[in-house]
Amino acid sequence: MPVTQERSGTAPETPEEAPAPGRWARALAKVRAGLPRTGLAVLAGLLLALAFPPFDLWPLSLAGVAALSLLTRGRTLRQAAWTGFAFGLPFFLLLLSWLRVVGWDATVGLSVVEALFLAVLGAGLALTSRLPAWPLWAACLWVTQEWARDRLPLGGFPWGRLAFANTATPFTPLAALGGAPLVTFAVALSGALLGWAALRLRGPGRAPKAAALAALGAVATLLAGYLVPVPTAAADTVKVAVIQGNVPNPGMDFLGRPMMVLNNHANATEKLAADIRAGRAEKPDIVIWPENSSDLDPFSDPLAYERIDDAVKAIGVPTLVGTLVDGPDEQHVQNEGIVWDPKTGPGASYTKQHPVPFGEYVPFRDQLMKVITRLQRVARDFYPGDHNGVMQLGPARIGDVICFEVAYDEIVRDTVDQGARVLVVQTNNATYAKTGQPEQQLAMSRLRAVEHGRAVLIAATSGISAVIAPDGTVMQRTEELTAAELSAVVPLRDGTTVADHLGAVPEWTLAVGGLLACGAAVLVGVRRRRTGPLGPDPS
Repeated sequence: MPVTQERSGTAPETPEEAPAPGRWARALAKVRAGLPRTGLAVLAGLLLALAFPPFDLWPLSLAGVAALSLLTRGRTLRQAAWTGFAFGLPFFLLLLSWLRVVGWDATVGLSVVEALFLAVLGAGLALTSRLPAWPLWAACLWVTQEWARDRLPLGGFPWGRLAFANTATPFTPLAALGGAPLVTFAVALSGALLGWAALRLRGPGRAPKAAALAALGAVATLLAGYLVPVPTAAADTVKVAVIQGNVPNPGMDFLGRPMMVLNNHANATEKLAADIRAGRAEKPDIVIWPENSSDLDPFSDPLAYERIDDAVKAIGVPTLVGTLVDGPDEQHVQNEGIVWDPKTGPGASYTKQHPVPFGEYVPFRDQLMKVITRLQRVARDFYPGDHNGVMQLGPARIGDVICFEVAYDEIVRDTVDQGARVLVVQTNNATYAKTGQPEQQLAMSRLRAVEHGRAVLIAATSGISAVIAPDGTVMQRTEELTAAELSAVVPLRDGTTVADHLGAVPEWTLAVGGLLACGAAVLVGVRRRRTGPLGPDPS
């Protein structure tokens, strides 16, 4: 009968033909089931952010790594990628909250981009968690993720590296062996081992002895830095004065009226010169001004040239001046540090090699300016320099880096490779005063001191200026939004560290190790599926 034929002959309904309410119910059930894990990932990301300045709760960097390892272990790639993103987004939102000065849309946009790298990391952690010795591969993958973020997109953005949360911790001396990548690896390895130990203390497979060994390994990794010598002996010394002239209006409009910032720094230098003549201060060998200490191009503005020249002649020693210089064409400007001699005037200069996307130049300018009118504030793009910042400043051969270039391994390392005996960081953090950003940049400079065995001089327009010893100790520092001058005798060192000799080798080795571990995990998974519970697949 027709009715019988309909009941017995109709093909079963395929998943694609299933009622929509059923699909939505299953999807909603999956979302609900994943909410606790997502919530824990958000919390772990916030805890990791608290490990960084200005909070400086560095042990939380271990807790953050351990938490992400446990939350992604045994998950599917999709689940782990979401967990990594849920971990990374709040982490960067809190870490980069100083960008709120520009706008919360900038903070959110950059945080989303950076969190995507943590999503990939989460998938990699889940994949390699099936391998033996997975804490080792997890640590390698943290370096892989940072290697990618340091370079992509638009030249990369290295903020948030685990190493930058550990610039005054037992891990720090490891920078002298393998730079920031080795510090990140050690922190991640300790955190992953603690996660592995936690696994062995719960469930049917409890193994207290194995957990104790893993915890011991984490502690041993933590303490290994104490075995690394951090030399500070000087081949020579130099007396230096660092001028912090301050700015009239912190924030986006820090410059105020033309010549105000320049006058602040020139006046402070002339006051120091008067104190020297009166016997209240010792004469330095060199003077350091910060980035943008001259708000006008001295080569196109005669008044700016004269003001700088008068101040340098008053102090009577070579001075490193930070200024913007027009060129090489009408659409560009260059961010430079210029050696200014009291007798011969301007000489050698360094042009910032890594301008900040959307802050110092606008990618895809023609298209984006129509959509984001705020970008019109960047009237001209900064033109990148083509050489490092090694220059002779009086008796000191300095390695100059400008502002957030200190976050990039190769830019700083290149100056030491070319003979810099002391590192100088010229910076202008006036836009981000009292937001935590200056403290984060100070921490990076401390790590560079240990990594290269060099004293570091930070000159900031509004703070934080500092004198850092080769072992990373902050000898002197200024407060923010104050006019100040630091005077110090700092070592000039010729010796190089193991990290200098190895260069990028540790980073590439560890990063590639993480990728190879992912490849091995894929192969193991394929083999298991082919073998199955009934033996090898005959096909």
